[in-house]
Amino acid sequence: MNILTTDTICLHGTATTREEAIAEVGALLVSSGAVTNEYVSAMFARESSVSTYMGNLLAIPHGTNESKDDVIRSAISVVRYDDEIDWGGNAVRFVIGIAGKGDSHLEVLGAIATVFSDMSTVTELLEATSVDQVLTRLELNAS
Repeated sequence: MNILTTDTICLHGTATTREEAIAEVGALLVSSGAVTNEYVSAMFARESSVSTYMGNLLAIPHGTNESKDDVIRSAISVVRYDDEIDWGGNAVRFVIGIAGKGDSHLEVLGAIATVFSDMSTVTELLEATSVDQVLTRLELNAS
């Protein structure tokens, strides 16, 4: 099952703050039918307790353990920003919202971490000119 589709990728996000970015990736998850609005609230709750900044221009906001019932199906949303967003003192250009049914999000987190651990891959994603290029490069599927 594909957990990332072209309709949950945005190459030119409009957010300028961490809060706006979480709302933006959350809205993509909601509009795709993967989560309820309550899940987006839980993404904010998670961020207020621990930063989801991962390094290499990436943040991965996700809900709290208590928000599992607000996940309808596993999905991720990807938003790339033309300008850096200040994420608690760190520069972010990619925000990836994650919603995992059961424990599937752990596998997804690992796959994303692997992709973003290589700065040359991050550069490829920064230079991608189409949603399809990003989709192909990330190749994230749930088992």
